[in-house]
Amino acid sequence: MLAVPAGNRDAGAATSVLKVPAGPTIPLNRLAPEAALRRLELTVVRRLEGFLHGDHLGLLPGPGSDTNDARVYQPGQDDVRKIDWAVTARTTVPHVRDTMADRELEIWALLDVTPSMNWGTEGITKRDLGIAAIATIGFLSQKMGDRFGGMMMLPDRVKRLQARSGRNALYALLRKLLTEPIVPDNAPGGLELADGIEQLARSQRRRGMRVVVSDFLTAGDHELNPDVEPSWERAIRRLAVRNQVLCIEVIDRHEMEFPDVGEMLIRDPETSFRRYINTSDPEARARMDAATRAQRERVKVAIRRAGAGHIQLRTDRDWVTDIARFVLNYRRVASMLHQPPQGVSK
Repeated sequence: MLAVPAGNRDAGAATSVLKVPAGPTIPLNRLAPEAALRRLELTVVRRLEGFLHGDHLGLLPGPGSDTNDARVYQPGQDDVRKIDWAVTARTTVPHVRDTMADRELEIWALLDVTPSMNWGTEGITKRDLGIAAIATIGFLSQKMGDRFGGMMMLPDRVKRLQARSGRNALYALLRKLLTEPIVPDNAPGGLELADGIEQLARSQRRRGMRVVVSDFLTAGDHELNPDVEPSWERAIRRLAVRNQVLCIEVIDRHEMEFPDVGEMLIRDPETSFRRYINTSDPEARARMDAATRAQRERVKVAIRRAGAGHIQLRTDRDWVTDIARFVLNYRRVASMLHQPPQGVSK
């Protein structure tokens, strides 16, 4: 929500959001320092179509190691070491078990660029912080030679950017994300985060890693009970059945800690909600901060319940450090986190 101070008091943190940002708040060359990510690698634990084993150094796909269908043994052409003795015993005819060729992993990132993402009081907006997070994940995957694609969720549609491999392609994708026009407040369109996630799941049939970057705020949703599912939770759960999903929640410091700037007009950039709040009242600030913490706890519980990875980034912290810390800890818990629902194989 945007905050507009009333009176002649020092606006403080709110001065940076008195006007809607007209362009990116961070240059392309500062999105993700590659040197800081050189020793890291994002762990992929789900059995995915295109999951490469090893360090991805080969230029052509090899024979692979994942088993495929069995077929009749061809003397002189097939290796006798590949004979499947169980199938041979059942059919009384020698059979060999083929293996699937290794292909690159496809990673798709969905970026929420609705008006609520234009907020930022620390010199960077939540939207640009989300782009920086995508850049960091992209650089982590580029060392393996995987393909990376992007989708932008606008209020009225989802814009798709083609998945390509290589560092130059990644920079081109990031440049398109940064130069996308800022969505104005109260822009027409009723597309919600759940709709964007559903479109991501429908348009990308091949299994892979999916990254959802958003503040996970739904217009008009005032629920704070973590037992009540947000509207987007079911969509993430369905997406996680076939893919490894990572949810990146971006927040601003003063969404969590309301500043003491006197009387402010609180307004929602996506709805007609407006209300004056006296932030000099300690009790009022305490109630707002408590409600915000409960809201963020509900988001955290919902993402965990959906079987997806979760990382929270703040505009007042170093996102590279936060993601690096997450990646280092992710290897230990990823295999337990990304368990598919019962009855669905990995």
